[in-house]
Amino acid sequence: MTKQEKVDFVIETLNDIYPQIPIPLDHKDPYTLLIAVLLSAQSTDVRVNQITPILFEVADNPYDMVKLSVEEIRDIIKPVGLSPMKSKGIHGLSEILINKHDGKVPADFEALEALPAVGHKTASVVMSQAFNIPAFPVDTHIHRLMYRWGFSTGKNVVQTEKDAKRLFPQDLWNKLHLQIIWYGRQYSPARGWDLEKDIITRTIGRKSVLSEYNKKISLKKA
Repeated sequence: MTKQEKVDFVIETLNDIYPQIPIPLDHKDPYTLLIAVLLSAQSTDVRVNQITPILFEVADNPYDMVKLSVEEIRDIIKPVGLSPMKSKGIHGLSEILINKHDGKVPADFEALEALPAVGHKTASVVMSQAFNIPAFPVDTHIHRLMYRWGFSTGKNVVQTEKDAKRLFPQDLWNKLHLQIIWYGRQYSPARGWDLEKDIITRTIGRKSVLSEYNKKISLKKA
């Protein structure tokens, strides 16, 4: 297969498996999505979706959020991890949204990344999922699969994002990055990986990755 044929195969396969793709984090507007994505750092979507209803029942907008102290926010979000940093970020960004953006989440990369505790990945998720502006957020699943498929070097997420944007059509970025995340979770995880179920990697995967997988399987059977 040529590189383009591999890209086409990925797109077609993912569309067959995931014709409709849900957003993993529960939210109702750009603000609640921003907070949910911030909370998801070093945590799981399942855990975040358990905590955000509790937080949003108390404060689901920046005006109510700043009425809480950092300590009160931290107590609520503690189960998701990194609560000291995240609580400060949530309180701080809420103040900035009120003071600089009329309480609204800006649909602008630079403005989003200027907010406390908001990095490029978080900004990319908000831009793509809240505002439908083309972006390609790279999480651990996308980083892993882009390497396994031979589409990126795997050196860092910055390079992986550049490679993904270069290979895939821009009008597919917002849907495709979610499809790859779900595929990585269900068919090509970091642990408990079964190549027989992973049709994409089995078909187009990097030779070194397939060789390493087969070695591990052989050792288990020995």
